[in-house]
Amino acid sequence: MTAAGTGTGFGTTTWWGFSPALDLQKECLEASLDHVCQSEEGLSELNILLVGSVDGRHVLKTMCQAHRWPQRKINFYIVENNPEVLARQLLFLSLALEPQEKMGLQEKSETFLELLGNSLMRSPTATYLQEKSDIFIRLATDPDFQQCYLPVLDMAGLKFKERDQLEGIFRFWLHPDPQAFPIVRLWDLRVRQYLGTRYDTRNGVSDWDLNMKLHEQGASVINIREYARWRDTGVAFELREGIYDTPNKTLASGRLLRLNGDRVPARGYWGDIATGPYILFGIETEEQSLLKTINGVPSKSAQEISLHNVTAMFHELAARARYIPPGPDPEGDSVATPVPGDASQPQEQSQLVHGPISPGDVQIHFLPLNSTPQLHCKNQYQRLFNLLYFSCSMIHDLTPELQLVSAPSATLIVELTTFLPDLHKDQANAFTSRATALAAGAGFQPHGVPSGQHPAWMCFQLQEGA
Repeated sequence: MTAAGTGTGFGTTTWWGFSPALDLQKECLEASLDHVCQSEEGLSELNILLVGSVDGRHVLKTMCQAHRWPQRKINFYIVENNPEVLARQLLFLSLALEPQEKMGLQEKSETFLELLGNSLMRSPTATYLQEKSDIFIRLATDPDFQQCYLPVLDMAGLKFKERDQLEGIFRFWLHPDPQAFPIVRLWDLRVRQYLGTRYDTRNGVSDWDLNMKLHEQGASVINIREYARWRDTGVAFELREGIYDTPNKTLASGRLLRLNGDRVPARGYWGDIATGPYILFGIETEEQSLLKTINGVPSKSAQEISLHNVTAMFHELAARARYIPPGPDPEGDSVATPVPGDASQPQEQSQLVHGPISPGDVQIHFLPLNSTPQLHCKNQYQRLFNLLYFSCSMIHDLTPELQLVSAPSATLIVELTTFLPDLHKDQANAFTSRATALAAGAGFQPHGVPSGQHPAWMCFQLQEGA
């Protein structure tokens, strides 16, 4: 059964975060790094707990930029509240590690953004998703195959029921019938329910939310054309000439709805229709030329900045070197600057990897759904985590017991509601106060904000004796 969405603009299923991607090694406080343990290989071992990070952006950026820091072993422990989100993180991780001989840098970046933030995809992207879904079914059901195919991932912590749920999700992705998830109709119904009597003036509502809310909070590079297109259709990234007509089934999730007094399972789109996926990679960048303005108007769109940032990120993962963007030639045309591992180079000059790209000393652990309140009951997590990250949708799991699983002087990063247009200023302030109080209850005190350009997080440090 398929149904339309309900709820507020940010939805009940979180498909992407509401803050830019972070390199968590950069954000981890010095005092926290002073207390990292040594691994069996003699490396410093940084343990990171991510609660509700949903799209894997922090894992990907931290993993891709690991070459910038002293060599460490990094363990990510991921807790989510629904299996569909775990399935998408597996998809994005697998895509990031695709070897260059199978998928070039540009194709990989474009495919990633399509799967991440588009309600509709091109047929080549849909074909890729089907091919991977067949493999993912084996990953979820065969631990030996998973360790051989994707050894960077540890799924041993998942319950058998959760593995069965993942298998069901991947089989749904594999199903070729586009009518199994009629996203065009579902998106429109969701927007109609959200806007109500304002539906006929939805373009004006989009303009207001963008200019008076998102722009005011620092997301000024998002332009009205791309934002209105996404609000109206769910298509955030149109990166190539082509027909975007295949439903992105990774955005489907199930809920129980009341029908004639009974609770009936329904599959639909329950996610964000107010903020959009541009915040993740599209509002800040190390390449300052992309942030230039012309007569006060940004010269580049959030889509262009997102593509650059994702391309740079995947390049760094393969080449272990910073990305050099294309520069103009003497004729004024744009040409690619040869860099190690660039897919535009001849094969003999590229870093060809047979099999998935190695992410280095990284291990990603999927923990059971909603398991944060139980972590302190298990000995292997006692005083383990040097850095803890909580999304704004999972702040309720920030409980006093967390100090039992936090390493000395641990860093805590809490995502704020800065980029949620539905919330008024007093509601956003109330959320910040609540986050501060919950952190204090777990022994953490404020330590400013992470070094990103936008106040989308708060940073805390575990106090001595907590």
